[in-house]
Amino acid sequence: MPRAILPLLLLVLLGAADAAWARTLSATITRVATPVATLEGVHVRLDWPEGATQGELQLRAARVDAPDLGYRFRDVDWRCPLRRDGQGGWRCDGQVRQQRGAPLRLALALAPGMAKVDAALSAGGQGQARLAVQYERAAPDLTRIDLVAVPVAWAQALASQAWLAGRLHGGTLDGTVRVHAPRGGPLHVEAPLTLGGVAFDTADGSIAGEGLDARLRIDWRALAGGPHVTVDGALRGGELLFGNAYVALPAHPVAVRVALQGGAEGWTVPTFSASDPGVLEASGRAALAGDGSVRSLDLALHSAAVAVLPERYLSGWLGIAGLTGLTLEGALSVELALRDGALHALALRSVALDVAAPDGRFAFNGLDGELRIVAGGSADSTLGWRDGALGDIAFGPARLPWRSRDGRLALREPVRVALLGGEVALSGVSLALPRDGKGMEMEGAVAVEALDMASLATALGLPAFPGTLSGVIPRMRYAGERLAFDGGLSMRAFDGEVRVSSLAMERPFGVAPTLSADIVLEGLDMQALTGVFDFGSISGRLHGEVLGLRLVDWQATAFDAELHTEKTRGVRQRISQRAVQNISSVGDASFVTSLQGRLLAVFDDFGYRRIGISCRLANGVCAMAGLHPRGAGFAIVEGAGLPRLDIVGYNRNVDWETLVERLAAVGSGDVTPVFD
Repeated sequence: MPRAILPLLLLVLLGAADAAWARTLSATITRVATPVATLEGVHVRLDWPEGATQGELQLRAARVDAPDLGYRFRDVDWRCPLRRDGQGGWRCDGQVRQQRGAPLRLALALAPGMAKVDAALSAGGQGQARLAVQYERAAPDLTRIDLVAVPVAWAQALASQAWLAGRLHGGTLDGTVRVHAPRGGPLHVEAPLTLGGVAFDTADGSIAGEGLDARLRIDWRALAGGPHVTVDGALRGGELLFGNAYVALPAHPVAVRVALQGGAEGWTVPTFSASDPGVLEASGRAALAGDGSVRSLDLALHSAAVAVLPERYLSGWLGIAGLTGLTLEGALSVELALRDGALHALALRSVALDVAAPDGRFAFNGLDGELRIVAGGSADSTLGWRDGALGDIAFGPARLPWRSRDGRLALREPVRVALLGGEVALSGVSLALPRDGKGMEMEGAVAVEALDMASLATALGLPAFPGTLSGVIPRMRYAGERLAFDGGLSMRAFDGEVRVSSLAMERPFGVAPTLSADIVLEGLDMQALTGVFDFGSISGRLHGEVLGLRLVDWQATAFDAELHTEKTRGVRQRISQRAVQNISSVGDASFVTSLQGRLLAVFDDFGYRRIGISCRLANGVCAMAGLHPRGAGFAIVEGAGLPRLDIVGYNRNVDWETLVERLAAVGSGDVTPVFD
């Protein structure tokens, strides 16, 4: 017999006994109706041999149905030795079975005249698990059930009335259940219960709980329009999963209250609340469809100390967003309304809120103000911050004036933010939060004015070099975790220009952000450039392009790069001894003749006609080329004048990580010239 049906079976057996015993010791009854259940095909038989001190009682029922509680039994059979108790009453203790079920033990005590009935149900192998029932003729509408370490699985059928998909697994119940079953009135169940180590889930794993402790008072009424349920009490410890929401409950009590009204179209939740003192207060109301989907939800959240929220309540969502380890400080309030699964209204209020992403990815400090979104009509709000950072790039304060209209949020006016000694101007920015299966979308324009390149390089861990970054992106768009930019940026650096176009980012705020771009270099002063990177001295003007650049988690995985010099009037083209050696060490190049190699020991620098090198990176390998083929290799440097020095590369396929290591060694001065 499934353990979940035992409380009801006990009530049904007592009702059947009460109906049959008063008539005969052997009876067949077609149908017995009780306030709790209906029995069909009932047969009661008592065998008491002549002169014996006890007899055998047998009760069988072909069908037992209790639709209000969700129980349906078949082929119920209880047998026990019946004897007098010496005080005018009776006792019977034996096994009870049901089709496809394991046997349990039922002990029954009947007071004289059936004035009182006491029953105790226990399960073999269940330790101290015990369910005791008391029934008194003086109060025929009330039955009391005492639970001691009863497995929660015994309540499966009753729980399925409110939650069809739920499956109860582990844990125990202690407490008292009072069943009011008045004739002509609705069934009413009251149950103050203590739950220990409860585990549950759904077949798809979208909802689950483990190790849950609770003290709850449950009130169940089987009304004509559908069951009405209230649950009031406290949760303590354990883990809960609801879709993407993962909750690790604290050791101290979290007060909860929920009221539910069942109906033909699903469940209405007139009120619910939860209180984790000092951490989170939640309240609201909801309506659920028959399949459990949310038809409507009004939710209010407030936290006066948000530092605990990520670990205790937000880790599931943060993990999906790639923000595990996010830290919060300050206070936050949220009011949310959903209608038919779509956002209807949102109000977010922050007070001195600090947000820091893991690994220093981004930070906002001193977030204050309000952000409001409404699906219909319009609403204005303002949210600002004291300062912040993207990686190691710090930015200044800002106040963002927002207007929400018909579910979309837009800046009411342009906003300027101090950044790297210059400014970033945002205009026309608007965004739509996720809805109808789509993620968040955003668009707007960005203007960058005179950002200091030395500060930017330092923040990126590069040698500081002079110059400024300016440009206008007339349109940027974020959708499907991809941030794309129209237009481009131009940077004045090393007395030349660097232009960036086709700029886009995938997962900019998530795991393994990916950047793609095309870069064009025009007329960079090689002497200033090589001086900054401590490469050795090369004078001249550098041109080139890096097309199809792709960075994954800020590491290059693909590009097609070509760099070359172009003769410019009034600009000398010389290359130092150290630069020659560094080019050779990085590119697996050599001097054309041993005589040229020996010239390094004599001259400090050399004239050159052209320098050119290219690299196409794919699958971790850089396919190298130069100015033109030269024998079995390719020319990197074409000398000019006397002494003439040519450099030729021979390794056309270089491991990218090895090449990066060589460049790093050159930058740190670990390469020492060798003279042949």
